[in-house]
Formats: sequence, structure tokens, C-alpha cells
Amino acid sequence: MKRREFIIKGSIASAAIGTSALAMGNMLDFKNANETLNIGVIGTGDRGTGMISNINRIKNLKAIACSDVIPFRLDNGLKAINSKAKGYNDYRKLLDNKDIDAILVSTPFSTHSQIAIDALDAGKHVYCEKTMAKGYEGIQNLVEKANQSSTIFQTGHQYHSSRLYSHVVDLIKNGKIGKITAFECQWNRNGNWRRPVPKPEQERAINWRMYREFSGGLLAELCSHQIDFANWVLDEMPNQVMGTGGIDYWKDGRETYDNIHLIYNYPSGVKATFTCLTNNAKDGYKIKVIGDKGTIILDYAKAWFYPEGDNKKEMGTLDGVSGATIKWEQGMGIPIEIVHKEPSEQALIDFRDNINLNKTPISNVTTGANTAICVQMGLDAMYGNKIISSPVFY
Repeated sequence: MKRREFIIKGSIASAAIGTSALAMGNMLDFKNANETLNIGVIGTGDRGTGMISNINRIKNLKAIACSDVIPFRLDNGLKAINSKAKGYNDYRKLLDNKDIDAILVSTPFSTHSQIAIDALDAGKHVYCEKTMAKGYEGIQNLVEKANQSSTIFQTGHQYHSSRLYSHVVDLIKNGKIGKITAFECQWNRNGNWRRPVPKPEQERAINWRMYREFSGGLLAELCSHQIDFANWVLDEMPNQVMGTGGIDYWKDGRETYDNIHLIYNYPSGVKATFTCLTNNAKDGYKIKVIGDKGTIILDYAKAWFYPEGDNKKEMGTLDGVSGATIKWEQGMGIPIEIVHKEPSEQALIDFRDNINLNKTPISNVTTGANTAICVQMGLDAMYGNKIISSPVFY
């Protein structure tokens, strides 16, 4: 299926808003808010096992089963669950378990779409890790299935659930930094991303992120969170992307790039750059939203406002005291201080509440699909060494 055919025939965003089962009032018998929701975790690698630890801390959420095709991964998942749990080497048998209310999909990127579709067919609520689906056809198939379902579908772009990030989005939309002109985003690390392989035949299953058949590489696994944020702030989809990358440092047989550099152009004229390195971790994760009145800088858990002009350290009114010095952090600006939980934990709390309230998640099938489309556009640009232009979206 060609990209243009997909966008014209799929009409993802309009379909998700206009024909979702929730919008049409097709309701389930949802649990009482005080009842425990039983979750099955499909994929118990580092992410899945880490999310089990979050589930263990959340009231009225309980992991009761997990599945993985790699035996030691499955054992790790079972050990992470606080109570007795069932393990499956075939996720379809897990889906047959009638005691399971919801599914967390944390498998390799290329398998997300089919597993999530099967979970929806089984009548389960679904939390599908980012990036939501691989390839335009996989995205379309999952969107169509989610729109036909009366269960809750949440995409695992957890920063959408961050109370800090949502506060920052509100500040930006209310004019805090003025007219937005650019985003500068990076997610740099110093490490080869490779996992130890007990048996040679498990190489592609364990190190799936290295292979294009299964993975979108750094763009899908890391930068997708920041792309999702840019789309959220702008309420737009990019109409053009260019990019480059390469296997320039880790010469170990991988197929996905060890460094990537992309520029997305939005209809409003905003340019968003995304860089990801694996040989230098200076400044790590950072988002800069640049406007004509100032800049907001974000990391994982903190944010700062850096105003334009000469008023960077001027006296003002702070906490009701006239003349108090505004708090300032050198090189970053004025801290934006909001009490908030770790985003992955908050996302699971939101998932629980969305199920109990029969509420469409803020990170839903539409936002997830839009980000997945952006990821595929970026992969096409880098691997094809060309500028990818999209038709008018929806």
C-alpha cells in the first residue's frame, strides 16, 4: 500500500474522531472504580518488566499474567509480578484468559499492530507502547480496529500523561513564549544499545532494535516521544521531512542507524529538529520550544522558561513579596515547578481511570497514529535519502 493511497483511503484522524465506538455510545459494562483491573503483559523485556514494577505500585491495578517468546524474558516478567501469575509463550493463549481485563503490549515495534488488534478482538482494553504501529498499513489496520471497538485504547507516549508536560503545553498555547518558530529536540546517549545474547539463534529476537525488519531504530524508540510532543503543541501534522543518519560509530552488523538528524516542517512554518546520538550523552534528553517572547526547555522531569529581552534577572513580585528576586537557574532560566509523578506511572494511572470512566485517553489511537505516520515519513526520508512530502492530512 502506497503512502498516498493510505492517507486518502484511511482518513485516520477524522475516522478516529467521528466513528469511534465510544463516540457512538457503544458502551461496555465497565468495572466500578474501586474494583481491581487485571492486566496481562505481552512482552517482558526491559520495558515490559519495568512497567510491571509500576503496575505493582498502583492501587486497583494488578498484573496477573505475562507472555514472551524468550524463556528467560518470561521468567523475568513472572518474577517481577508481586503475586502468583500465569506465564504464556504464546500471547494468544493469554488473550483467552477471561480473568484479564486489559493488555499492555510491550513487544518489538513490528508486532504491535497485530497483537493490539488481536487483543481488541478478544474484548480487552489495550495500552500499546510507542511507537503505536510500524508502516502505513499496520497503522491503518490498527486504527480501523480500534474505531470499531468499545474498549479503551491508549498509546504509550507517556509524556502525554505528564502533568508537567500538560502544564507546559497549556502555557505555550496561552502565549507564554509568543509565536512559536522552532523546536530543537535531542535524545543523546553513550552506549551501543546492544543486549547480551545467550544463544546465537536469539540474536534478532533479543537485539531486534538493530534490524529494520522489526524496528524503526532511534526514531521510533526515542525521538517519537518528542515528535508526539511537537504535534501536541502545534495541533498539526508535518507536511514535509528531510533527514540523514548512518552506521558511523558502532560497526557491529546492525541495520538501523546509530545517529539520526531530521527536520520536520509544519504547515504553520514551524521547523522541528530531532537529533539522536549513541556515542555522546552530553545534555541527554532535551526539548526546546522557541518563540519570539521566550523559550521553554524540558527534560524528563523538569522545565524552565527563558524569556527574551533584558528582563532575565529583574526584580519582580514573587510569592506575594514585591521586590523579591525571581528564581533563576544559570543557562536554563526560571524553573517551572509543578508537582507530578513519573510519566510512565502516571500513564498507567490514567489508563486505569480511562477504563473506569469510559473516557478516551489523551494519548489515543489518533495521536498515536499521527506520531507513527511521522516516524514512517522520517524513516522513508533517511533510508531513501530524499525529502518526503505528505499530501494534506485529513
